[in-house]
Amino acid sequence: MQVSRMAGSLIGSEIIKIGNEVNDMIRKGEQICNLTIGDFDPSIFPIPAELQNEITRAYQSGHTNYPPANGMAALREAAATFTETRLGLAYSPNDFLVAGGSRPLIYATYLALVDPGDKVVFPVPSWNNNHYCHLSAAQAVMVETRPENNFMPTAEELAPHLAGATLLALCSPLNPTGTVFSKQDLEAICDVVLAENQRRQPGEKPLYLLYDQIYWLLTFGATEHYDPVNLRPALREYTVYIDGISKCLAATGVRVGYAFGPAVVIDKMKSILGHVGAWAPKAEQVATANYLPETTAVDEFLEQFKEKVQHSLDALHQGLQAMKAQGLPVDSMVPMGAIYLTAKLDVLGKTAPDGQILSTTKELTSYLISEARLALVPFSAFGTDGAAPWFRMSVGGASLESIEAALPRLRTALEALR
Repeated sequence: MQVSRMAGSLIGSEIIKIGNEVNDMIRKGEQICNLTIGDFDPSIFPIPAELQNEITRAYQSGHTNYPPANGMAALREAAATFTETRLGLAYSPNDFLVAGGSRPLIYATYLALVDPGDKVVFPVPSWNNNHYCHLSAAQAVMVETRPENNFMPTAEELAPHLAGATLLALCSPLNPTGTVFSKQDLEAICDVVLAENQRRQPGEKPLYLLYDQIYWLLTFGATEHYDPVNLRPALREYTVYIDGISKCLAATGVRVGYAFGPAVVIDKMKSILGHVGAWAPKAEQVATANYLPETTAVDEFLEQFKEKVQHSLDALHQGLQAMKAQGLPVDSMVPMGAIYLTAKLDVLGKTAPDGQILSTTKELTSYLISEARLALVPFSAFGTDGAAPWFRMSVGGASLESIEAALPRLRTALEALR
């Protein structure tokens, strides 16, 4: 049977593939610490009780028909107020677009801005930009980043690739690393984007910036979140923000995301998603609109939620650092944001007890699932080389107790390699 060239060459999500394999094993009774999917186990990280009650009330009130194509007016107003109050970004509710999570909004940004063959620049590791380039027939320009800079791109790394590009896709806090832009690094990137646009001729398509900040409320310690327009207001006409409640409220399945940015772009994204029908459910929109203005409730939830996430991230980080101190070839980065820890397991090329040489991170991933009953995602799933010894550990789907129990198993599995 023939399918389109795009569909025939589309690669599935490596993250979902690993996660599905692990979930199948768990359903069969195996005890595995699953640190793969960027999701939350509701029994560990439930959504806010007030939000859950609002959703129930919205369904009981009969909000089961189509919502407006660009989102409920009350939600767009609440999101605009929330964004201005907490981030200092003042946008009209008409410049907000609501959808079923951040994914359709990112895809709509690509489709609204990118023509087939256009260059899209993004750093690796990063989440899903390679797939969105494939879906939109864009020319993907992947820029390798360095662990010395927490895998965040620099202006020097990006600048050589921006000439003629249509879109620069950035994310902070970054999935998969859990690291963030420093103010200085993001300012420098903003400056090269502005300089590139100043070089372009009238009528030439500008260089747009897609800024995914879905994790911005999840930062830890003294870490601060920075965004382009606050740092360089002149970027306002070029920047599309991706945001929503999926991560900050542990509400991945509630499916309420929103984008905001230049009206001309948001209007086209609205038209695209109107044809696709990727709306957030009406009842969830009504509930979110009622919940976001409840400042005390939101703040109380975020305080306990962030503390719980950080405890899990710290447990992983401290466990890996203890192994490092004992001489094992592992390392990790201090958790800064999101729900991810960057881990280095520098054991490629070593031999497992059964005689298998672990040549790739994919083989190492399988070994750890089997021997340590610990499931991770290699950075190769995010565009890096399959021989790079870096992994994402996602804590949303595992309890602190299961994480603490998995660390000794990881140590034993690593010690068994020769």
